[in-house]
Amino acid sequence: MMKTFKIWTYKEGDVPLVHNGPMRYVYSIEGDFIEEMERNGNPMAASHPDEAHAFFIPISVTNIVYYLYTPSEIHHFSKRIQAIVEDYVGVIAERYPYWNRSNGADHFYVSCHDWGPSVSKGNPKLFQNLIRVLCNANRSEGFIPRRDVSMSEINGPFNNTPSVGSGKSPHNRSILAFFSGKVRGPIRSKLFQHWGNNEDKDIQVHTYLPKGQNYSEFISQSKYCLCPSGFEVASARLTEAIYMGCVPVIIKDHYVLPYSDVLDWSQFSVQVPVDKIPDLKKILQEIPFEKYLKMQKRVIEVQRHFRLNFPAKHFDLFHMILHSVWLRRLDVHLATIN
Repeated sequence: MMKTFKIWTYKEGDVPLVHNGPMRYVYSIEGDFIEEMERNGNPMAASHPDEAHAFFIPISVTNIVYYLYTPSEIHHFSKRIQAIVEDYVGVIAERYPYWNRSNGADHFYVSCHDWGPSVSKGNPKLFQNLIRVLCNANRSEGFIPRRDVSMSEINGPFNNTPSVGSGKSPHNRSILAFFSGKVRGPIRSKLFQHWGNNEDKDIQVHTYLPKGQNYSEFISQSKYCLCPSGFEVASARLTEAIYMGCVPVIIKDHYVLPYSDVLDWSQFSVQVPVDKIPDLKKILQEIPFEKYLKMQKRVIEVQRHFRLNFPAKHFDLFHMILHSVWLRRLDVHLATIN
């Protein structure tokens, strides 16, 4: 892929809605990805659209929301996002032959915002083939694994590059499982109902950590890190766990795990059905310690696939996203132009 796959990033449009995006906090991957694709010297960037195998639409849904959203529009703002993206596609389809020859099947956009999946819903026929690279990869909300790409959510710090380490030795992690976060959505509500802010030292579930406690330290001291859905299925906690060598415990419905075309998540994570939340402690305690050690070792091994590098490096987060796009592009058969 690295030697042959070429991507054209459309030049049309103006910042801040196009060619720009956030590079901090939970939606930072939008800006990070645009930055990497438009970086001078990117070896996967096509020098001319005729040599491209895929076409990137560099729109940031997060920036559209940030710059244009007003509270009075909450019930119909998604339609405004849809109109902006549809107008952009109209421009590139008029200027170039590439969208029309494949009906958009070799085109993709990247979005981590909660409203990212709704971009294509305003005109389903126009966008029926478009590859959507999304953090919120929810099958119950229209995510199609054979066409769309599930992308990991990253909580980008001020320096844009999250730190990655091994945390404490797996033999010295005293907390069985840990979660800290707001009570958002029915799954977290159920988690807090059974395990929230209680006296159990093995399963520690907090809305807010006690004053003076460090979030990263808790992850480093935990064997397992709980990753429940909030209002949406995506969560940066999945990558935060991996970054600190903590085995993720995925508690989500209808979620398509990132890069599952090539990563076997059963080897380095635990998936717990929502209705088994009351049995969480029993489920985790019944995992043999030797099996936990193997999973934790594999968490360390897969860290490079979730790591953010500027410029991108082989097998890192950017290349995992592009590899997923490449696999879907292989299924596209362009119409013959006579």
